[in-house]
Amino acid sequence: MIKSRFIPTINVSPLTKKNLNSKKVNNIIKQIEVACINIGFFQITGHGISLKKIKNLCKVGNNFFKSTYKNKTKLAPKKWNKNNKNVYRGYFPNDINGKEGLDIGDLRVTKNFSNKIKNQYIEYIDLKKSFNKKDIVILSDYFDRVYNLSEILFKCIIKIYKKDPSLSRVVFSRLKTLSTLRFNYYSNQSKPIEISKQDGVALGCETHVDSGIFTVLYQDKRGGLQVQNRKNKKWYNVPFNKNALVVNTGRALEFLSKSKFKATNHRVLWNRKERMSVPFFFEPSFDFKMNKDLLTNKNSKQDNAEIYEKFLNNSLKKFIEYQR
Repeated sequence: MIKSRFIPTINVSPLTKKNLNSKKVNNIIKQIEVACINIGFFQITGHGISLKKIKNLCKVGNNFFKSTYKNKTKLAPKKWNKNNKNVYRGYFPNDINGKEGLDIGDLRVTKNFSNKIKNQYIEYIDLKKSFNKKDIVILSDYFDRVYNLSEILFKCIIKIYKKDPSLSRVVFSRLKTLSTLRFNYYSNQSKPIEISKQDGVALGCETHVDSGIFTVLYQDKRGGLQVQNRKNKKWYNVPFNKNALVVNTGRALEFLSKSKFKATNHRVLWNRKERMSVPFFFEPSFDFKMNKDLLTNKNSKQDNAEIYEKFLNNSLKKFIEYQR
């Protein structure tokens, strides 16, 4: 594994001004394009989410995982709590793949909306069972901010194709997106969950690619995230930067860009020390038709195109925590 500055850092502060037509913005979009093509990973600073808000979010997550098992399983899917109806959202224990996790969907989704829409991924979970009101406000605020940031990044992709950024509305309808805010908690893993067949390295999270358009991640100072160079197949550390968020491309963006922006292999090194990461998976609406010509040909229609829900179903099969 080579230690070098493989992962670029991009200051995206001009993007937060919501004017995507300035010269500065065009320069940033070009940097994003190059990073997505060559690596599939980059770090962003100037993203508009304060370090204080991120620290508060991490505190909420850490307090949850350090709470009692009884408190955590109040939000668990029915596989681990037979009294619950949720299958996809919620808490999963560390006996599944060596880490505990909490998957939270859009906090704007109400119980009535979930019942009405009847989609397997649009689940309402009552966070009040395990969190106080202040913590829920912090979770909701971060979800809103990282969702908006992710949509701006996708609008940059649309601009690369010289299309109107409003095209993002075709892909994302807020309450219908399958976007997920996840907390991954690695609590003193006693043994690796996998030994890399490529280089024999002990791993705390298996080698994989993500499913959606973008993943926007905050990793704590323990680090451990590694990215594979597509050309030489060697692995590179993603350095910790308290002011940065890590962004990577997923399978959905690879599909829509006709493989211009490929999803990149990444993994997490095994480490006995406690650590947490907070990825946000930016996913299209469940009923979005995966039209390969969306970005390249506005007149193309693919009525038989696979909807994103099915695309995600196939993508999640490889993750043991979703085998429910």
